[in-house]
Amino acid sequence: MGIIRAVNLIFDYIRHDEEADRDEINHALRGVTLDIKEGSFVAILGHNGSGKSTFAKLMNGILLPSDGTVYISNMKTSDEEHLWDVRKTAGMVFQNPDNQIIGNVVEEDVGFGPENMGVPTDEIWKRVDESLEAVGMTAYRLQSPNKLSGGQKQRVAIAGVMAMKPRCIVLDEPTAMLDPNGRREVIKTVRELNQKEGITVLLITHYMEEVIEADRVVVMDEGKVVMDGTPREVFSRVKELKQYRLDVPQVTELADELKAAGMDIPDGILTIDELVNSLVPILGKKGA
Repeated sequence: MGIIRAVNLIFDYIRHDEEADRDEINHALRGVTLDIKEGSFVAILGHNGSGKSTFAKLMNGILLPSDGTVYISNMKTSDEEHLWDVRKTAGMVFQNPDNQIIGNVVEEDVGFGPENMGVPTDEIWKRVDESLEAVGMTAYRLQSPNKLSGGQKQRVAIAGVMAMKPRCIVLDEPTAMLDPNGRREVIKTVRELNQKEGITVLLITHYMEEVIEADRVVVMDEGKVVMDGTPREVFSRVKELKQYRLDVPQVTELADELKAAGMDIPDGILTIDELVNSLVPILGKKGA
Protein backbone atom coordinates (compact mmCIF):
# COMPACT_ATOMS: atom_id res chain seq x y z
CA MET A 1 0.00 0.00 0.00
CA GLY A 2 1.21 3.48 -0.91
CA ILE A 3 1.70 6.61 1.17
CA ILE A 4 -1.37 8.07 -0.56
CA ARG A 5 -4.46 5.99 -1.26
CA ALA A 6 -7.74 7.23 -2.64
CA VAL A 7 -10.52 4.64 -2.62
CA ASN A 8 -13.65 5.22 -4.72
CA LEU A 9 -13.34 8.95 -4.10
CA ILE A 10 -16.40 11.10 -4.77
CA PHE A 11 -16.69 14.84 -4.25
CA ASP A 12 -19.68 17.05 -5.03
CA TYR A 13 -19.82 20.83 -4.98
CA ILE A 14 -23.33 21.86 -3.97
CA ARG A 15 -24.68 25.33 -4.75
CA HIS A 16 -28.14 26.47 -3.74
CA ASP A 17 -30.07 28.30 -6.46
CA GLU A 18 -32.32 30.65 -4.50
CA GLU A 19 -34.48 31.64 -7.47
CA ALA A 20 -35.31 28.06 -8.35
CA ASP A 21 -35.14 27.00 -4.67
CA ARG A 22 -33.09 23.93 -5.45
CA ASP A 23 -29.56 22.64 -5.05
CA GLU A 24 -27.29 22.40 -8.06
CA ILE A 25 -24.74 19.61 -7.78
CA ASN A 26 -21.41 19.60 -9.61
CA HIS A 27 -19.81 16.14 -9.55
CA ALA A 28 -16.12 17.11 -9.33
CA LEU A 29 -14.85 13.57 -8.63
CA ARG A 30 -16.61 10.39 -9.69
CA GLY A 31 -15.17 7.28 -8.08
CA VAL A 32 -11.41 7.96 -8.25
CA THR A 33 -9.15 5.19 -6.95
CA LEU A 34 -5.38 5.72 -6.87
CA ASP A 35 -2.47 4.24 -4.95
CA ILE A 36 0.75 6.28 -4.88
CA LYS A 37 3.99 4.66 -3.77
CA GLU A 38 6.27 6.40 -1.30
CA GLY A 39 9.25 8.05 -2.97
CA SER A 40 7.59 8.29 -6.38
CA PHE A 41 7.01 11.35 -8.57
CA VAL A 42 3.43 11.28 -9.84
CA ALA A 43 1.93 13.95 -12.09
CA ILE A 44 -1.80 14.44 -12.46
CA LEU A 45 -2.79 16.08 -15.73
CA GLY A 46 -6.13 17.46 -16.74
CA HIS A 47 -7.92 20.31 -18.43
CA ASN A 48 -9.62 22.98 -16.32
CA GLY A 49 -12.60 21.39 -14.59
CA SER A 50 -11.20 17.86 -14.78
CA GLY A 51 -11.17 17.47 -10.99
CA LYS A 52 -7.40 17.47 -10.49
CA SER A 53 -7.25 20.45 -8.10
CA THR A 54 -10.18 19.12 -6.09
CA PHE A 55 -8.26 15.85 -5.79
CA ALA A 56 -5.21 17.77 -4.50
CA LYS A 57 -7.22 19.56 -1.81
CA LEU A 58 -8.57 16.24 -0.57
CA MET A 59 -5.04 14.96 0.01
CA ASN A 60 -4.44 16.89 3.23
CA GLY A 61 -7.94 17.51 4.47
CA ILE A 62 -8.61 20.98 3.02
CA LEU A 63 -11.68 19.27 1.55
CA LEU A 64 -13.31 16.08 2.82
CA PRO A 65 -14.83 13.47 0.49
CA SER A 66 -18.55 13.34 -0.19
CA ASP A 67 -18.00 9.58 -0.33
CA GLY A 68 -15.02 7.24 -0.43
CA THR A 69 -11.83 7.49 1.61
CA VAL A 70 -8.42 9.17 1.43
CA TYR A 71 -5.59 7.54 3.38
CA ILE A 72 -2.32 9.39 4.02
CA SER A 73 0.19 6.95 5.50
CA ASN A 74 -2.80 4.80 6.54
CA MET A 75 -4.52 7.73 8.31
CA LYS A 76 -7.99 8.73 7.14
CA THR A 77 -8.18 12.42 6.30
CA SER A 78 -11.79 12.40 7.54
CA ASP A 79 -10.69 11.40 11.08
CA GLU A 80 -10.38 14.71 12.92
CA GLU A 81 -7.94 13.33 15.48
CA HIS A 82 -5.49 12.52 12.65
CA LEU A 83 -5.85 15.77 10.70
CA TRP A 84 -2.74 17.46 12.14
CA ASP A 85 -0.61 14.37 11.46
CA VAL A 86 -2.07 14.11 7.94
CA ARG A 87 -1.05 17.70 7.21
CA LYS A 88 2.44 17.14 8.64
CA THR A 89 2.82 14.09 6.39
CA ALA A 90 1.46 15.65 3.19
CA GLY A 91 2.51 19.28 2.74
CA MET A 92 0.71 21.52 0.24
CA VAL A 93 2.11 24.09 -2.20
CA PHE A 94 -0.48 26.26 -3.95
CA GLN A 95 -0.71 28.18 -7.24
CA ASN A 96 0.02 31.62 -5.85
CA PRO A 97 3.07 31.77 -3.55
CA ASP A 98 1.92 35.17 -2.24
CA ASN A 99 -0.93 33.34 -0.51
CA GLN A 100 1.53 31.05 1.27
CA ILE A 101 4.38 33.40 2.18
CA ILE A 102 3.73 35.45 5.32
CA GLY A 103 7.19 36.38 6.69
CA ASN A 104 8.93 39.71 6.11
CA VAL A 105 12.25 37.94 5.58
CA VAL A 106 12.79 34.69 3.65
CA GLU A 107 14.38 32.74 6.52
CA GLU A 108 11.63 33.78 8.94
CA ASP A 109 8.98 32.59 6.52
CA VAL A 110 10.63 29.19 6.09
CA GLY A 111 10.87 28.80 9.88
CA PHE A 112 7.23 29.74 10.51
CA GLY A 113 5.80 26.24 10.06
CA PRO A 114 8.25 24.41 12.33
CA GLU A 115 7.82 27.12 14.98
CA ASN A 116 4.05 26.54 14.97
CA MET A 117 4.71 22.83 15.35
CA GLY A 118 6.65 23.48 18.56
CA VAL A 119 10.03 22.49 17.12
CA PRO A 120 12.95 23.61 19.35
CA THR A 121 14.72 26.78 18.16
CA ASP A 122 18.04 25.10 17.29
CA GLU A 123 16.21 22.50 15.22
CA ILE A 124 14.15 25.21 13.46
CA TRP A 125 17.28 26.98 12.22
CA LYS A 126 18.82 23.70 11.16
CA ARG A 127 15.70 22.94 9.11
CA VAL A 128 15.68 26.46 7.63
CA ASP A 129 19.31 26.01 6.54
CA GLU A 130 18.66 22.59 5.02
CA SER A 131 15.43 23.60 3.25
CA LEU A 132 16.83 26.79 1.72
CA GLU A 133 19.89 24.89 0.51
CA ALA A 134 17.72 22.15 -0.98
CA VAL A 135 15.78 24.66 -3.13
CA GLY A 136 18.82 26.79 -3.99
CA MET A 137 17.67 29.89 -2.06
CA THR A 138 20.31 30.20 0.69
CA ALA A 139 21.73 33.39 -0.87
CA TYR A 140 18.34 35.08 -0.50
CA ARG A 141 17.63 34.13 3.12
CA LEU A 142 17.84 37.70 4.46
CA GLN A 143 15.86 39.29 1.63
CA SER A 144 12.24 40.33 1.66
CA PRO A 145 10.05 37.86 -0.29
CA ASN A 146 8.49 40.89 -2.00
CA LYS A 147 11.75 41.46 -3.89
CA LEU A 148 11.88 37.94 -5.33
CA SER A 149 10.73 36.74 -8.74
CA GLY A 150 7.68 34.48 -9.02
CA GLY A 151 9.83 31.38 -9.42
CA GLN A 152 11.97 32.33 -6.42
CA LYS A 153 8.88 32.95 -4.27
CA GLN A 154 7.53 29.53 -5.20
CA ARG A 155 10.84 27.93 -4.22
CA VAL A 156 10.62 29.71 -0.84
CA ALA A 157 7.08 28.34 -0.44
CA ILE A 158 8.41 24.84 -1.17
CA ALA A 159 11.22 25.36 1.36
CA GLY A 160 8.63 26.38 3.96
CA VAL A 161 6.78 23.11 3.41
CA MET A 162 10.02 21.11 3.45
CA ALA A 163 11.02 22.62 6.80
CA MET A 164 8.04 20.83 8.34
CA LYS A 165 9.61 17.52 7.23
CA PRO A 166 6.70 16.06 5.25
CA ARG A 167 7.05 12.67 3.61
CA CYS A 168 5.00 13.89 0.67
CA ILE A 169 4.53 17.25 -1.09
CA VAL A 170 1.34 17.97 -3.04
CA LEU A 171 1.79 20.81 -5.53
CA ASP A 172 -1.44 22.23 -6.91
CA GLU A 173 -0.50 23.88 -10.23
CA PRO A 174 2.55 25.56 -8.64
CA THR A 175 3.71 27.08 -11.95
CA ALA A 176 0.35 28.39 -13.21
CA MET A 177 1.27 32.03 -12.48
CA LEU A 178 4.91 31.82 -13.62
CA ASP A 179 6.74 32.59 -16.86
CA PRO A 180 8.60 29.76 -18.67
CA ASN A 181 11.86 30.41 -16.77
CA GLY A 182 10.04 30.37 -13.44
CA ARG A 183 8.28 27.15 -14.39
CA ARG A 184 11.60 25.47 -15.21
CA GLU A 185 13.11 26.64 -11.90
CA VAL A 186 10.28 25.18 -9.86
CA ILE A 187 10.02 21.85 -11.70
CA LYS A 188 13.81 21.36 -11.51
CA THR A 189 13.63 22.00 -7.75
CA VAL A 190 10.75 19.55 -7.31
CA ARG A 191 12.50 16.81 -9.27
CA GLU A 192 15.71 17.23 -7.26
CA LEU A 193 13.78 17.02 -3.98
CA ASN A 194 12.26 13.78 -5.16
CA GLN A 195 15.55 12.28 -6.33
CA LYS A 196 17.88 13.53 -3.57
CA GLU A 197 15.58 13.68 -0.54
CA GLY A 198 13.27 10.79 -1.44
CA ILE A 199 10.19 12.95 -0.91
CA THR A 200 7.03 11.70 -2.60
CA VAL A 201 5.81 14.29 -5.10
CA LEU A 202 2.25 14.68 -6.35
CA LEU A 203 2.29 17.38 -9.05
CA ILE A 204 -1.02 18.76 -10.32
CA THR A 205 -0.61 20.53 -13.65
CA HIS A 206 -1.95 21.11 -17.15
CA TYR A 207 1.49 21.82 -18.64
CA MET A 208 2.46 18.65 -20.48
CA GLU A 209 6.18 19.45 -20.64
CA GLU A 210 6.37 19.48 -16.82
CA VAL A 211 5.58 15.78 -16.47
CA ILE A 212 8.18 14.29 -18.81
CA GLU A 213 10.47 13.26 -15.93
CA ALA A 214 7.70 11.96 -13.67
CA ASP A 215 7.62 8.27 -12.79
CA ARG A 216 3.92 8.10 -13.49
CA VAL A 217 1.30 10.25 -15.22
CA VAL A 218 -2.39 10.15 -14.35
CA VAL A 219 -4.81 11.92 -16.71
CA MET A 220 -8.17 13.06 -15.38
CA ASP A 221 -11.27 14.20 -17.25
CA GLU A 222 -14.74 15.02 -15.90
CA GLY A 223 -13.82 13.75 -12.45
CA LYS A 224 -12.49 10.37 -13.56
CA VAL A 225 -9.09 8.79 -14.22
CA VAL A 226 -8.92 8.19 -17.97
CA MET A 227 -5.21 7.32 -18.41
CA ASP A 228 -2.53 6.02 -16.06
CA GLY A 229 1.00 5.04 -17.02
CA THR A 230 4.57 6.20 -17.58
CA PRO A 231 5.06 9.48 -19.49
CA ARG A 232 6.07 7.48 -22.57
CA GLU A 233 2.99 5.27 -22.39
CA VAL A 234 0.65 8.23 -21.93
CA PHE A 235 2.27 10.48 -24.54
CA SER A 236 2.14 7.73 -27.15
CA ARG A 237 -1.66 8.22 -27.17
CA VAL A 238 -1.61 11.63 -28.86
CA LYS A 239 -5.10 11.51 -30.37
CA GLU A 240 -6.70 10.51 -27.06
CA LEU A 241 -4.90 13.29 -25.20
CA LYS A 242 -6.25 15.81 -27.68
CA GLN A 243 -9.75 14.46 -27.13
CA TYR A 244 -9.28 15.37 -23.46
CA ARG A 245 -8.28 18.91 -24.55
CA LEU A 246 -4.62 18.48 -23.62
CA ASP A 247 -1.78 19.76 -25.80
CA VAL A 248 1.08 17.31 -26.14
CA PRO A 249 4.68 18.62 -26.27
CA GLN A 250 5.55 19.87 -29.77
CA VAL A 251 8.30 17.30 -30.23
CA THR A 252 5.87 14.47 -29.36
CA GLU A 253 3.28 15.78 -31.81
CA LEU A 254 5.89 16.16 -34.58
CA ALA A 255 7.11 12.60 -33.99
CA ASP A 256 3.52 11.34 -34.14
CA GLU A 257 2.95 13.13 -37.47
CA LEU A 258 6.19 11.72 -38.92
CA LYS A 259 5.18 8.24 -37.79
CA ALA A 260 1.76 8.69 -39.42
CA ALA A 261 3.58 9.71 -42.63
CA GLY A 262 5.33 6.33 -42.68
CA MET A 263 8.59 6.91 -40.81
CA ASP A 264 9.70 4.09 -38.51
CA ILE A 265 9.74 6.12 -35.28
CA PRO A 266 8.95 4.67 -31.82
CA ASP A 267 5.84 5.76 -29.93
CA GLY A 268 5.99 8.27 -27.11
CA ILE A 269 8.95 10.43 -28.12
CA LEU A 270 9.50 12.85 -25.22
CA THR A 271 12.55 14.98 -26.08
CA ILE A 272 14.27 16.56 -29.08
CA ASP A 273 17.31 14.32 -28.51
CA GLU A 274 15.12 11.21 -28.73
CA LEU A 275 13.59 12.43 -31.98
CA VAL A 276 16.98 13.26 -33.49
CA ASN A 277 18.39 9.85 -32.49
CA SER A 278 15.38 8.17 -34.10
CA LEU A 279 15.70 10.16 -37.33
CA VAL A 280 19.47 9.87 -37.88
CA PRO A 281 19.45 6.16 -38.94
CA ILE A 282 16.41 6.74 -41.18
CA LEU A 283 17.88 9.79 -42.92
CA GLY A 284 21.26 8.05 -43.16
CA LYS A 285 19.69 5.17 -45.12
CA LYS A 286 17.96 7.59 -47.48
CA GLY A 287 21.21 9.49 -48.10
CA ALA A 288 23.20 6.32 -48.80
